[in-house]
Amino acid sequence: MVYVVIGIILLLVFWIISLYNGLVRLRNRRQNAFADIDVQLRQRHDLVPQLVETVKGYATHERELLLKVTEARTAAMSATSINDKIAAEKQLSAALQGLKVQVEAYPDLKANQNFLQLQEELSDIENKLAASRRFFNGATTEYNNAVESFPGNMVARNFGFQREVLFDLGEDTRKQMDEPPKIDFNN
Repeated sequence: MVYVVIGIILLLVFWIISLYNGLVRLRNRRQNAFADIDVQLRQRHDLVPQLVETVKGYATHERELLLKVTEARTAAMSATSINDKIAAEKQLSAALQGLKVQVEAYPDLKANQNFLQLQEELSDIENKLAASRRFFNGATTEYNNAVESFPGNMVARNFGFQREVLFDLGEDTRKQMDEPPKIDFNN
């Protein structure tokens, strides 16, 4: 009888250890996925000043927009936690989207070889970021499922594991994407 109780206790201990280790693996996978995003973000942060300087030469009266892009880049570079980086990158993405829209008003700029190369590099980085975000969101969803579903939620709660945020578009960007494009033939 004593051996049965000891066996049950040992099984329970090994089961809890297994759940805990699974949560740690999922958390680490999520952090590793964000590290991949971080590499792409650094490349984008390095490219943004070059893009802004190129646009400055053509769009002298668009200083406010260029300032917004520069400030968003600075905020994104100074963010430390994953959640802060996600929020800052949403702002930078929105600012870059505004810059892309504004560039349409400058035909000479759109034909500038340096600008075209920078725009192509930025587009490539954005595509890589999108793929990295999908992987990150998959890892985050898997982690969140483990943290929230039974019986993992009992272990997660007792050891400080909690739900994490996804790297989504954000409300402002989503609203912009839902709006139809504005076409103006007067420019």
